[in-house]
Amino acid sequence: MSFLLDTNICSAHLRMPAGLMHRFIQHAGRLYLPSIVLAELYAWAYRREDPAPILEKIEDDLLVDVGVLPFDRSCAKQFGIVRGALLRQGLSVNRVDLMIASVALTHDLTVVTHNTADFRHIPNLRLEDWLAP
Repeated sequence: MSFLLDTNICSAHLRMPAGLMHRFIQHAGRLYLPSIVLAELYAWAYRREDPAPILEKIEDDLLVDVGVLPFDRSCAKQFGIVRGALLRQGLSVNRVDLMIASVALTHDLTVVTHNTADFRHIPNLRLEDWLAP
């Protein structure tokens, strides 16, 4: 099984690498993050007065351990299919979360997030929480 990392998992790993290091080692070569999450991590860094320490961790630590998957045409179609189905049911999901889920569904990946409730309405999406006690 391969995994798609949500922003909160990546930021937890960057803040305290020892906390999730065993998971990164255990699943080496099978970890990915969507370009959307990478954008959120860069925004996290650049909102700081001195972004350099976070940028260094993103580029020298995280990006050497994970692959980056783009939100491409296939993901956009998956997004439309899922969003349309959810809206027909009267359900709404945060668009960024749905974009992340669409990348996972397109590539048959399990989303790793601490915010599993944000993704619970997305059909056929596998979820894991590596920060749960």
